Amino acid sequence: MALYEHVFLARQDLAQAQVDALAELATKIVEDGKGKVVKTETWGLRGLAYRIAKNRKAHYVLLEIDAPTGVVAEVERQLGINEDVIRYMTVRVDAHEAGPSAMMRRSDRDRERGERGDRGGRSDRGDRGDRGGDRPRRDDREMAA
Repeated sequence: MALYEHVFLARQDLAQAQVDALAELATKIVEDGKGKVVKTETWGLRGLAYRIAKNRKAHYVLLEIDAPTGVVAEVERQLGINEDVIRYMTVRVDAHEAGPSAMMRRSDRDRERGERGDRGGRSDRGDRGDRGGDRPRRDDREMAA
């Protein structure tokens, strides 16, 4: 059997329980086709790069699948029919990643930065000094004219 990573985006107005139900639907289709879902990750509600069908945000879900090709085609067909899914993508991989995906590691790293109060190394900039310079202010120039 082949290994796949399947990501789908669900509408922003869905509750988390409804998003989990969509993931369960995909899992059930895979298991009915003699495959298995190795890992399911919910990345949460994230902003989109551009609007898709009037949605500015979407719930992201990743499924790591070990199944025959026909099963993946059926998952894509079912999600394509579902009006709550706005986009999906399936990629065949040589091996599944051990541990959390890159998106989950990134969110963990961002969360740690927020707790520490680290602003990405900006503390070594030093004082920016007087930023006004010798240039006259705008209202002084207007009065001189």
